[in-house]
Amino acid sequence: MAQQRGRSFKQRMGRPDHKVASQGTPTIRLYGLHAAEAALANPQRRVRAIYATLNAAQRLALTAQPGRAPLHIVAPRDLDRMLGAEAVHQGILIEADPLPEPDFATLETAKLVVVLDQVTDPHNVGAVLRSAAVFGAQALVMTARHSPPLAGALAKAASGGLEHVPVVLVANLARALADLGEMGFLRAGLDSASQEFFENLPAPEKLAVVLGAEDRGLRRLTAELCDGVCALSTAGSISSLNVSNAAAIALHMAHLKMRNRPDS
Repeated sequence: MAQQRGRSFKQRMGRPDHKVASQGTPTIRLYGLHAAEAALANPQRRVRAIYATLNAAQRLALTAQPGRAPLHIVAPRDLDRMLGAEAVHQGILIEADPLPEPDFATLETAKLVVVLDQVTDPHNVGAVLRSAAVFGAQALVMTARHSPPLAGALAKAASGGLEHVPVVLVANLARALADLGEMGFLRAGLDSASQEFFENLPAPEKLAVVLGAEDRGLRRLTAELCDGVCALSTAGSISSLNVSNAAAIALHMAHLKMRNRPDS
C-alpha cells in the first residue's frame, strides 16, 4: 500500500495546488463533425463563431439563428488556411471559450477516473477521453504542464468525449494521487513489465486507472503512489500497447468489474 505524504486532502483544499492560474479566457478552436456537434450541444460550452462548409452545415442542420453564435459558410480551402492543411476538419470549425475548469474536490463522488502521467500526444489523450466517455469514467486527471491543449487535435480525436468527461488539471500529480487515495480510490498503475495482471484486481468501489507517458511509462514517484502496478495480460509476441489502446482495454475491464459488484 502506498504511503500517504504531507498534509491531508481536506487540509490542503485551501491551497492552490489543484488550480491553474487563469490568464483570461482565450478562444480555442474545435474542429471535426463529432467534436463540433458535441460542443454545440453542450450548454457549458460558450461558442463564439461557427465556420462550416455548406455540406457540413447541412449534415449538422446548422442555420443562422438570433442569439446564437454567428454561422459563416466557407469553402474547404478557407478552413485549410485557418487550421493548416494537416487538420482533418471535416468541413467545420468552432471558435469557443474553454470549458469551466472542474474542481478537484468534485472527484469525491466519482467512482471511476483516469489519471495520465505526462502523456503529451494530443491524439492519444483524445483517444483516452473517447474511451473514458464510452465506459463511463467520471473524470480525466492530468497535469496542467506536460499535457496537450484541450482543443484542436485532442478534441477531434476525442470525438465528442471532451464535452462529456471533465478534465481536471492539477499542478502536482503526486499530491493528486495521494488525495485520490484519501478519497477511497484504488490507484491501479499500468506497466507492461509487471508480473501482476489488471484483470485479477478485485472489483473496487472506486478506481483510478493510472497510465504513463508514451515513451517511458509511469514515473517512479507516480508508480510508488499507486496501490499496485499491473499489466494487461497478452498472448502475442508484442507485450506492450499504445497508451490509448491500453486505456480502452483497462476501462472496459473496470466497467465490467464495477458493474458486477454486488452493491452496484
